[in-house]
Amino acid sequence: MDKPVLVIMAAGMGSRYGGLKQIDPVDREGHIIMDFSVYDAVRAGFKKVIFIIKRENEEVFREVIGNRLEEYVEVEYAYQELGDLPDGYQAPEGRVKPWGTAHAVFSCRDLIKGPFAVINADDYYGPKAFQMIYDFLVSHEDGQKYSYAMVGYVLENTLTENGSVARGVCEISEDSHLVSVTERTKIQKIEGETAYSEDNGATWIPLPADSTVSMNLWGFTESFLDEIRKGFDDFLKEGLSSQPLKCEYYLPAVVTRLLQEEKAVVTVLRSEDKWYGVTYKEDKAMVEQAIQSFKDQGRYPRNLWTER
Repeated sequence: MDKPVLVIMAAGMGSRYGGLKQIDPVDREGHIIMDFSVYDAVRAGFKKVIFIIKRENEEVFREVIGNRLEEYVEVEYAYQELGDLPDGYQAPEGRVKPWGTAHAVFSCRDLIKGPFAVINADDYYGPKAFQMIYDFLVSHEDGQKYSYAMVGYVLENTLTENGSVARGVCEISEDSHLVSVTERTKIQKIEGETAYSEDNGATWIPLPADSTVSMNLWGFTESFLDEIRKGFDDFLKEGLSSQPLKCEYYLPAVVTRLLQEEKAVVTVLRSEDKWYGVTYKEDKAMVEQAIQSFKDQGRYPRNLWTER
């Protein structure tokens, strides 16, 4: 089996945050959240990372993190581009929004040979999550069905006090397999209760705080790339007719289709750790405090790459 690689989705526009949040330092030493993710991944066993970025951001990404990491892990780049679509399709006039997380991963199709893990660039997952997903990937292969995995988090551990978040809400079987995952793009605390909205906040529907949610930490075999392509046409036909400027092709949508077709088994590896991330500028102080606390506890050295 080929060694698993880590794929980091870093091409998002950061619209709610108001800037290129993926490269904003979160400690006095100048580390960014991706430093901690890659550090934890390397400790878990990963030896290669692929950054999915916008081509126009490549120079700054190399300066901020890529060049620094090349001494410790193999680094490659994939480019999420609006024009990277199946034959017969083109981006509609006025479209600037990326095509979503499934499209982002699809941009790596020429770089991945074997199993791979996927994460968001601006989320802190914790060391345990990377160890669980790496151990799964090196011990499972596709059989009669595809064998995938997802690290699930407790919803209330993934919320911010500064606004709404998007999460994949999961239904899980008694044997810890994923039954379904539904993307909820607006979840937050409303008068002390967790709820989601599908009409931009006009109405709110209660959601249990202990629900298991996806933070886009997935483990896939190479087969998943073929399945993204197979579902791409259907997504575009529907999306371009209904929301041509905003429709997004999400990883959970591909996973859900495979579950419905009974082509995949997705093992849910549950984490009780608290999520940290910078969805909004106001979240940054919380992340900085958490990172400093982890360093004080000995989870990380003061300088990640020079004190290993």
